[in-house]
Amino acid sequence: MGESPTCSKVIHQNSREEGGRPHGLYVMRKRDKYKPAVTKNVLLFLAGFIWGCVGTMLLVLAFSWLSKVSNINIFLFGGVGVVLSLFAHHFGFLKIVDENLERILPMDEKKCLFSFIPWKSYLIIVVMITMGAILRYSVIPKQYLSILYTAVGLALILSSVRYMRVFFREIRRQKLA
Repeated sequence: MGESPTCSKVIHQNSREEGGRPHGLYVMRKRDKYKPAVTKNVLLFLAGFIWGCVGTMLLVLAFSWLSKVSNINIFLFGGVGVVLSLFAHHFGFLKIVDENLERILPMDEKKCLFSFIPWKSYLIIVVMITMGAILRYSVIPKQYLSILYTAVGLALILSSVRYMRVFFREIRRQKLA
């Protein structure tokens, strides 16, 4: 009665009656009950927060390694890492952030808590964590690794700022509406 013929046809074809309800509809409602659904504002905040936390963790590691070298090398390795982070942020991470924002901002209904990044990005994260662990336990001197960790960490923090700016813009926009 309020459903389109196509929808009711699909439900009828793909389900069995169970307690007066189509089975497929019952399963969908049961699954949605446990899905951690949140608004797009939560997704925006979560993305910015996680990117910022991971960036901070990488910077802390990099600076802990740099604290064990001479003062001249701290500025050399740290400076190279900062310059590389600006390139990584501008030419790499901003594109990813903008794609995520284009996907999140049009959302009207609640989405899964883990959808602040696309599912394919979770595979990339696993690869990056694995590579980071391999590098951390390799024979490469930590002062050289600090350049990479500084570059990626600072780029993540800079990119998290864009998420947070959009998050606060959305909050203000909703208050005015």
